[in-house]
Amino acid sequence: MRILIASPIFPATIEKLQEEHDVVCAFNAKREELKDLIRDRQILTFRSGVSITADVMACSPDLKLLIRAGSGIDNLDEDLVHGRGIQLVRIPEPGAKAVAEMSFALMLALARNLLQADRLLRQGKWAKHELTGYLLTGKTLGIVGVGNIGSRVGRLGAAWGMEVIGYDKVVSPAMVADLKEKGIRLSTFDEVLYRSDVLSIHVPLCESTRYLFNAETLAGMKRGAFLINLARGGVVDERALCHELREGGRLRGAALDVHEEEGDGKMSPLAKLPNVILTPHIGAGTIDSQREIGKRIMQIIASFSAKQELVRSQARIQAA
Repeated sequence: MRILIASPIFPATIEKLQEEHDVVCAFNAKREELKDLIRDRQILTFRSGVSITADVMACSPDLKLLIRAGSGIDNLDEDLVHGRGIQLVRIPEPGAKAVAEMSFALMLALARNLLQADRLLRQGKWAKHELTGYLLTGKTLGIVGVGNIGSRVGRLGAAWGMEVIGYDKVVSPAMVADLKEKGIRLSTFDEVLYRSDVLSIHVPLCESTRYLFNAETLAGMKRGAFLINLARGGVVDERALCHELREGGRLRGAALDVHEEEGDGKMSPLAKLPNVILTPHIGAGTIDSQREIGKRIMQIIASFSAKQELVRSQARIQAA
């Protein structure tokens, strides 16, 4: 098979694919380069950070399979994919484990002032009696978006002894029952805002969620709460969040792994605030998760390749 890998994936996976297929790697390439490299490709593998637009895919008449090595597809033109009948396979589960754990890592770092403690100690200041923090046990964890990732975060929160409430735009009786078993009670968006001591965001980026957290919604959050965003940068209005943290006095702190502007040289307006943790979109980036994603990619390509060979064999038999 002719494969284009447009984003970094587990190195051992690339090596094994190269042994059996024609593989081109173009990590985070610009649009014009992608349009050139994709021309004869049958399979495209990608993650976030690269835009798979309609004009890029239009350059590849042989493109039959897209593999999203993760979950979000806000960087993909879905209309063209469906219109051309291109198969799209997402691999959300491995990254969901890592993102859920990252959410808890950020909660703990915020609640216990870990970055400030580390920074002061490196400066030779023993601030044992100056630094304080908060327990997560007994607090209310709010989750906006209780899908694959959000429900995992909620289950961790319940195990930690937190009261977990969640909101999702689309729910069903089966979903309500499943979440209840995991210790998550579904509620309204407004209740999640004003009752949560820690609020963790896990929604896809689309028109209905862009700037879902703006000046108005941030003002509706519980005083002293922490906000965590591991969804997409555009879900949170960073300038509104910056203003709230600087002057509003309602939020105690925030942690963001995703940003409105991402990449080298991009500076968040939140960068100078001491009560904010910023990380470079590494939520799903554990060795374990990426290795598991790599195995799934090989399985998907092997299955697709076998089906393509079967179609060719049947065509040869009919022609004979």
